[in-house]
Amino acid sequence: MAEARRKNGSEPRIVGFLCNWSSGSGDAPAGAGESPCPDNARIIRVMCSGRVSPTFILKALACGADGVLIGSCHPGDCHYVSGNYKTARRVESMKRLLEQLGIEPERLRMEAVPAGDGAALVRAVNDFTDRLKELGPSPLERR
Repeated sequence: MAEARRKNGSEPRIVGFLCNWSSGSGDAPAGAGESPCPDNARIIRVMCSGRVSPTFILKALACGADGVLIGSCHPGDCHYVSGNYKTARRVESMKRLLEQLGIEPERLRMEAVPAGDGAALVRAVNDFTDRLKELGPSPLERR
């Protein structure tokens, strides 16, 4: 089984590209008694998940992220009509590319997170963190 934590004991690093109209509006404390988005996630708001370029994903991984999370609107709820559909197709293509590059495709995840639902965002980040712990540090970090 892969090493659960980094050598220094820190959590896996996640770069999150969050749609401003859905998951990005949930990037606030999750509510009474719940924690804000975990510290291991670096959040970048984008106007639409459809604006997340494959270059952004590769750059995040190349710069040390263990995983990239794209937060989008639910299908049919995109503020820009079809941005989340484009993102879903792009994510599948990127996963194939990552696999060809020797990087586990599970290091890229797309999650539909409702607007203002900080708890759902926290759950998505925590679930992704758990999966990244199973995978271990990014293969790019080993080089």
